[in-house]
Amino acid sequence: MTGLRQLKKQQVHDAISTAAITLFLDRGFDEVSVAEVAAAAGVSKPTLFKYFASKEDLVLHRISDHHEESARVVRHRGRGESPLAALHRHFLEGLRRRDPVTGLNDHPTVLAYHRMIFSTPGLAARLVHHTTKDEEALAEALREVTDELTARLVAAQTLAVQRVLARENWARLTRGETADEVYPSAVAAADHAFGLLPQPG
Repeated sequence: MTGLRQLKKQQVHDAISTAAITLFLDRGFDEVSVAEVAAAAGVSKPTLFKYFASKEDLVLHRISDHHEESARVVRHRGRGESPLAALHRHFLEGLRRRDPVTGLNDHPTVLAYHRMIFSTPGLAARLVHHTTKDEEALAEALREVTDELTARLVAAQTLAVQRVLARENWARLTRGETADEVYPSAVAAADHAFGLLPQPG
């Protein structure tokens, strides 16, 4: 019974998410009400808010899998691998997979999703909040190898590098280049950018 209940909850969650993203991409985030999303998903507003705490979360939950990801990469790095080497490797792996978080994914829906986030002040502000939480988590992971101030500085610089690289990749795709065309220079840019970061410790 518990398994069926969890499956039902996941189905409702996915239905709300799909309805929200479809409406937002079609008409714009600010032009769609929460009530309209609930109606499209076949649920009530109170039910919707049981699954998503805010309208912004209807969009940004799609990147929640990456929450505190850099901290996890550092904590689970290979024996003898430095934190920055692990983060660099992980970003390169993301480029190879065309992970949307690296900006190097040219699927039209992914491009439109990023455009919506970057052009909507409320979503951009909430994304900054997520980034701040990720920065705090990464700094905590880095404290295992260095002092607190250095950990905070390196965490901030590392996430800034990842953000700039992703935005540059996304911008090139929106100008008409394909992910395959951008990939070689995206790798070179990542190698250059991570090479500029200081090694903690």
